[in-house]
Amino acid sequence: MNHEEIVYSFKLETAEIKQVHISLEQNTLNLVHPIPLKNLPAWTHLDFNQCPNCPLKHRLHCPIAANISVLASSFTQYPSYQKSEVHVQMNSRSCVETTDVQSALSSILGIYMVTSGCPVMDKLRPMVYFHLPFATPLETQYRAITMYLVAQYLRNKQGKKPDWDLKGFIKMYAEIQKVNFAFSKRLSEIDENATNKCALIILDDIASLIHLNFQINEEIPAELESIFQHFLDEI
Repeated sequence: MNHEEIVYSFKLETAEIKQVHISLEQNTLNLVHPIPLKNLPAWTHLDFNQCPNCPLKHRLHCPIAANISVLASSFTQYPSYQKSEVHVQMNSRSCVETTDVQSALSSILGIYMVTSGCPVMDKLRPMVYFHLPFATPLETQYRAITMYLVAQYLRNKQGKKPDWDLKGFIKMYAEIQKVNFAFSKRLSEIDENATNKCALIILDDIASLIHLNFQINEEIPAELESIFQHFLDEI
C-alpha cells in the first residue's frame, strides 16, 4: 500500500538531530503507527477521563492518547522552549522554520489528533491531505471552512442535502471542543511522576485548539471577507 510520508527533522541548539516520521495510508489517511499493546501508561486507557461524546466501545485505550504517548516518550528530555531549526518534508513539498520545540510538536499533534481513529476528530482528516506546518489560527480556520464547503459541494453533487449555511460546521466544532476539553483534563490529571515535558506541550497545544473553536461562529471572519471582494462585487 502506498503511503503519504511526513518527516519532521529537528536540528536542536545542541546540534543534535531528531526526527519524527509520520506515515499515513494514502487512500484513508489513517495513521500507520503500530501502537504497543503493553506498557502503555494508565492515562491512555479509554475510560480515563473519557470524552463525554466518545462513541468508542469495548476498547482498552484511547487511540489518540496511545499514539501521543509514543510521541511524548521520545521528547521527554527537551525543554518546550528550546529553539530548533525544523525541516518538514512531505511527498510534494518541504519547508523550514526556526521555532521552539513546542510549536513544532504542536504541528505534529494536529496530525495525530485527526488520523489516530477518533470518530469525532476524524471529520477534520481531509485537512491533513493539505497539511500546513506552523499554520496560524486564521489559516487553520480558512482551511477548515474550505474543507467543510468542499464536502457540501460533494454532497450536493451526489444528490444529498448540502449545508451551505455552515450550521453543521458549528455543531461539528462543538463536538471537537468537547474532545479537546476532555483530553486536556486527561493530561492534566497525569501523576506528576509520569508527566513529561511533552505532555505539557500537548496540553498547551490543545488549549490553542480550544481557543480556535471559540473564534468559530456563524460569520466568516472579516479578514477573509475583505480579500474576496472581487467575488462579491456585482458583475
